[in-house]
Amino acid sequence: MTENFSVSLKKAVHVFSAGHFITLKDDLCEAIHGHNWTVACSASGVPDNHGMVIDFIFLRDTLSEIIARLDHSFLLPTKNPFLHVTQQTHAGREEVLVTFEKRRWIFPADECRLLPLVNTTAELLAEWIGMELLKLLTQNGFRQPGFIRLEVDECLGQSAIWEKVMD
Repeated sequence: MTENFSVSLKKAVHVFSAGHFITLKDDLCEAIHGHNWTVACSASGVPDNHGMVIDFIFLRDTLSEIIARLDHSFLLPTKNPFLHVTQQTHAGREEVLVTFEKRRWIFPADECRLLPLVNTTAELLAEWIGMELLKLLTQNGFRQPGFIRLEVDECLGQSAIWEKVMD
């Protein structure tokens, strides 16, 4: 008989508001828009000698820190082969210039989050948040859970899930 232990967080504080757009095809890019994204996380594994798969407080606070980095910003992917994202200074202001075919956008740099993603889809944002969470667990001396799952909901009833099984 195998036992499984899991913890799950889906708290009202795990919400961020951010703008984005994605390339839908090689020659099609959607219009700028935004969402009030919600994030849920679950992890499973063997409880430690204190009976915890993961410390709820650390998980809650760390997830909040990661989400806060995205809140009230414009999310831009830096690894999209169809978008050219460059930082520049114009008239003494730091800006981010984005081009796609004949379209061009300029954003204040301090309002952008340049993410090492191919696209700022809910799927890839879930993966990025999950990998940041795993990195911070390790940096803070916590052991990795056996399994982690991140769900990013971009509007009610429309979400993407990333899961990772640790070796």
